[in-house]
Amino acid sequence: MTSIAAPTVLADRLVAQRSVVTDVALVAAGVALTALLAQVAIPLWPVPVTGQTLAVLVVGASLGAVRGAASLAVYAVLGAAGLPIFSEQTSGLAILAGPTGGYIVGFVLAAALTGWLAERRWDRRFLGAAVAMTAGTLVTFAIGLPWLAFATGGSLEQVLAWGLVPFIPGGIVKAVIAAAILPLAWKGVRALDARRGE
Repeated sequence: MTSIAAPTVLADRLVAQRSVVTDVALVAAGVALTALLAQVAIPLWPVPVTGQTLAVLVVGASLGAVRGAASLAVYAVLGAAGLPIFSEQTSGLAILAGPTGGYIVGFVLAAALTGWLAERRWDRRFLGAAVAMTAGTLVTFAIGLPWLAFATGGSLEQVLAWGLVPFIPGGIVKAVIAAAILPLAWKGVRALDARRGE
């Protein structure tokens, strides 16, 4: 059987053999990491600051565009279906329809973009990874902010104050962390390859 992702991302270097089974397992791991980091939250209204975006960036870049997007789509569907995996252990369609729903939908596209860039080797060095992670973060805001405006009826000034300004420092920190993690992981993979004589 063939895999659904290109063989150029970190996950493919860490699994012994690519298959549909490994793809499903990697997607499930992406869902689990996102659900776990979603519980690392600073409660703000109407949108909490969470570790989800760090997970989105790492999952997308590690798994590639298709599996990364699939992980976040499954995460959104499971949360909407009632599994308490959104931030602060919330769930349900009301979360997706509410102020934070656009960010959750944006996660799918952000993971796809960071994965696509990783497939093109943007995740191998810090600067390229930083650009990729920043692009993924911007995609999340590009979907999340209009959705927040629609869900709350807030003015542009209110929406920016609620859904962008408080997240800028954390977004920068999370993008830098993700941009540091991926090149370090690749360095580790190359070191293992050198030990094996590959």
